[in-house]
Amino acid sequence: MSEQAQITQLLLHSKVIAIVGISASPQRPSYQVAAYLQSHHYTLLLINPLEAGNTILGLPCYKSLTQAIQKTATQIDIVDCFRRSESIPEIVEEAILVKAKAVWMQQGVVNDLAANTARNAGLAVVMDRCIKIDHMLLS
Repeated sequence: MSEQAQITQLLLHSKVIAIVGISASPQRPSYQVAAYLQSHHYTLLLINPLEAGNTILGLPCYKSLTQAIQKTATQIDIVDCFRRSESIPEIVEEAILVKAKAVWMQQGVVNDLAANTARNAGLAVVMDRCIKIDHMLLS
């Protein structure tokens, strides 16, 4: 399957997206992307240890993917990563642990080793692309 076909399948068939590295600041790309996805009826799980216990976009923020799963009993379709490339391996390990279906690394985020780890565990991987832009291109 081509990368574009995989992206289309992910965006059309996913319901729950975890935003790792969400910011409470409306000026930050992670906030803007989350607001966009929320407006397009995706269920969001917001992950940022510094914001855990607070709300962003009217939603609770969790310290980790694991905590979000424990509190919501929700299956994650896509883990959307707004973190530096060097932080991706630990996110991938946790995504595998919580049985997420895909890892999406935002524009500028590239980690081939983590991508291979995710693929080897059966997760779909999108790297160095903006989920909002790709979603807008589908419309």
